[in-house]
Amino acid sequence: MTAEPTAAVRPRNRKQLIVEAAGRACSERGYHAASMEEIAAAVGITAAALYRHFPNKYALFAECANVMVDRLVAALDEVPAEAPLADVLAAATRVTVTHRASGGVYRWEARYLNREDRRLLRQKFAHVVGRVADGVRREHPGPEDDLRAVAALGVIGSITMHHTSIAQRRVEDVLQASALRVVETDPTAAVGNQSLVELPAQPVPRTRRSEIIAAAIPLFEKHGFANVTNGRIADAVGLVPSALYRYFPGKADILAAACLQAAGLLSQAVEHNLQGVSDPHDALVALAETYVAYSFEHNALTSVADAEIGGLPASLQQPLVVAQREHITLWEQQLRLAWSDLDSRQARVLVHAGFGVVVEAGRRLRWRDTAEHRAAVAALLMGALGL
Repeated sequence: MTAEPTAAVRPRNRKQLIVEAAGRACSERGYHAASMEEIAAAVGITAAALYRHFPNKYALFAECANVMVDRLVAALDEVPAEAPLADVLAAATRVTVTHRASGGVYRWEARYLNREDRRLLRQKFAHVVGRVADGVRREHPGPEDDLRAVAALGVIGSITMHHTSIAQRRVEDVLQASALRVVETDPTAAVGNQSLVELPAQPVPRTRRSEIIAAAIPLFEKHGFANVTNGRIADAVGLVPSALYRYFPGKADILAAACLQAAGLLSQAVEHNLQGVSDPHDALVALAETYVAYSFEHNALTSVADAEIGGLPASLQQPLVVAQREHITLWEQQLRLAWSDLDSRQARVLVHAGFGVVVEAGRRLRWRDTAEHRAAVAALLMGALGL
């Protein structure tokens, strides 16, 4: 006699599992590239079952975008008001690292929320920033309290933007120490003392292909990549939509071409600004100032690229990934020469932490491109590296 098969038991936390799977998919590939079918498959249910929990993709996405910030708010609210700043940063680090696979949603994809949902998300994040800034003012009073708080959170949030394999406790220690160094950094001290780095001039659009690239990026940045049609791009350069295909198979190819062009400019700038520099610390200063200058000058493209590259076809992603890895490897090599007890994984985490500082501090400054802003962000980046 055989036992009758047992009916499958529906997990009580199925909604949570769906949100986690959706967060991973949207963080990895972007909101528009992730499908309800793949999210359902990741949970082991049908798309129809998924729709019993969420009426549409937007509702699921909005839940994902809020979950990470809600976790941060809850974690920080559990820390006593007068607790050391290190405890506040440790709580933020712990929850972010634990959910690193899905934590990128609120940082990049929140642009696709409607106005009211974006407002609510900003309020929650302002609460998180305010909690860190209170600790900064109490323990490290000085200029730009809020900027240092945001930059420290940029260090912590950077773990959601790369796949470096490193033990959780180890990466928490690295990120927390880096964030503490950032809040201790005076971002105004270096103003007027920075070296003059040079960036290659952006090429003047002289061909129809380059005109298309130059016109498309501001449209992507303003309206969102998924919301810009080929017809809209064609209209911006005075073409009929069908004529656009003579130059690019689609808008994904336009974005990839723009990213490759910008990567080439960054590579040229790095090579030029490192000429004659042999000391690792000086090399890192040059790299930091070059990267900051590049980020301010190309902020529209970098913000689009960071949010959208994950959704590009693999054939278009590959050259961009190779260029990024080469750039990061250079930073890693110089950082390990300057700080000999770092291993390669720790160094890579710190490089990305520095990039996270640039992203969040640049956003805080609304990417207003002044010498003072560049110097302040470069100083915070160097603080994140421990230099």
